Amino acid sequence: MTAYGWSTAGNFDAGFLRSYALGEDAPHSLGGDLNILLIGLDTRRDQNGDELPPEVLEQLHAGDGDEGGYNANTLILVHIPAAMDKIVAVSIPRDDYVPVTGIPGYTHAKIKEAYGLKKAAVQDQLIARGMTDRRKLEQAGREAGRASIVGAVRDLTGAPIDRFAEITLAGFYDLADALGGVEVCLNNPVSDTEFSGADFPAGRQHLDPAQALAFVRQRHGLENGDLDRTHRQQAFLTSVARQLHSAGTLTDPGKLSALMDVAHRNIVLSDGWSMTDFVRTLGSADDPQVEFRTLPVLRYDVINGQDVNIVDRAAIRREISTAFGTPFADPAPTTTTRRHTPPAALPAEATSGRQIGTTSSVTETPDAGRPVRSDITSGEIPCVN
Repeated sequence: MTAYGWSTAGNFDAGFLRSYALGEDAPHSLGGDLNILLIGLDTRRDQNGDELPPEVLEQLHAGDGDEGGYNANTLILVHIPAAMDKIVAVSIPRDDYVPVTGIPGYTHAKIKEAYGLKKAAVQDQLIARGMTDRRKLEQAGREAGRASIVGAVRDLTGAPIDRFAEITLAGFYDLADALGGVEVCLNNPVSDTEFSGADFPAGRQHLDPAQALAFVRQRHGLENGDLDRTHRQQAFLTSVARQLHSAGTLTDPGKLSALMDVAHRNIVLSDGWSMTDFVRTLGSADDPQVEFRTLPVLRYDVINGQDVNIVDRAAIRREISTAFGTPFADPAPTTTTRRHTPPAALPAEATSGRQIGTTSSVTETPDAGRPVRSDITSGEIPCVN
């Protein structure tokens, strides 16, 4: 039914903005496996760099267009094996401190910043060469940012990336709106009215679009901070998948049209990815189990006043290898440079994670939590913090 719904939707594939950021020579999965990187971009601007309308910003409860920068605050690497018997989705904590390349003045940064730092650097270079068209600058900067974040994830995990999809805060909101809200379950009541706007009781509940966005954005007041937020995002995606499966959304012309409109407005896809063929292939699977994991963090640290996650790349690559059932890719050793001077041309939002000054170690061992397993057809919603 899913394949039939999408295939009769007409020009679905033609409506997406496409990106060439994967590169022609990028490594690919073997044996029919597929790795997809989902990028949640924390920006309050549209694809042309224009600030979102005030009424939309008000619903997002996320400040104006000057906040958030272009951080990739959500990174989920999804592995779909050729047999389609079990899908594994691995969340990458946004503050993982990783090597970066091609960004003037930086050897390391938080992985979320690989997008915005590269975007800012490329735009500065283009401005220096005389480019003045703001929309062209925005589009060129974002393409560079996408290539940078894909490279950072590939280097951290050792896994090839075959496809990617990028969505913004407004896209999360619009998706929840098109679905009529989402069902979630909380272990404990939460209240974070100052930052995310999250204010929910414990237990299973139905969230409207604004509440759903607050649900996936909250990190303040949670026991494990960002690591708990990754579980929120996983629960959100599980709920969306279940609603698509059970509510007849993909066989309802009105709901299908609304979803298509949301996708075309908010999602950027890697070039060459036929969404119609992809959904038809998934539709042929016999309800595969979905497992969500969160990559382990070795310890928390503070570098120049910035909270970062110190990670073991070899351990992460072993985890990916085990979870995906693929060969282990042993990483080359890297050296962390503790001091440097970033170029003055980079804007403040791009230099928030710069490597200057001292580090102070925090000995607390983070808890990434146990893998979350979901059977989309069971009707069960995982409860999270």
